[in-house]
Amino acid sequence: MNRPRKAFIAKNVSLLAALLLSLALLVPALSSAAASAVHYEKESKQAYETQLSSGEIQEAAFNKKIRSLHIILKDGKHFIYIYPAHDEPTLDQQLTSKGISVTILSSAAASKEAAKPVKHKLRYIAGGVLIVIIVIVGVVLYVDRKRKAEKE
Repeated sequence: MNRPRKAFIAKNVSLLAALLLSLALLVPALSSAAASAVHYEKESKQAYETQLSSGEIQEAAFNKKIRSLHIILKDGKHFIYIYPAHDEPTLDQQLTSKGISVTILSSAAASKEAAKPVKHKLRYIAGGVLIVIIVIVGVVLYVDRKRKAEKE
């Protein structure tokens, strides 16, 4: 039984179109998830002091374990300053005197963040797209079988 080539090509084109459509729906979801991650840039002591003196810092958080200061500026940029040993009290005093909210990160807070359930939004989107593709392929195969049965 030889099938006409046009029917074979038309079937594959519709399947390819369905796959491309599902890929087009999946790409924006993946790119938005990657863009939401916060990235802290390292900065020097001079840059930290100029930001502090000009009032650009909105809030700061100390990580005493690795002696780092996480800085969030008023324009939304994130910086990290690695300070020398035993310099935390003076930095804390400088920040609080300028009226900047200061928090101290602890290992308990880090373990709470680690204990949060991970959101599986991308997995649900990918699963939904996969189900839609399977349904479309199933419908195409069903229609093809029905058409063949009518011809015979």
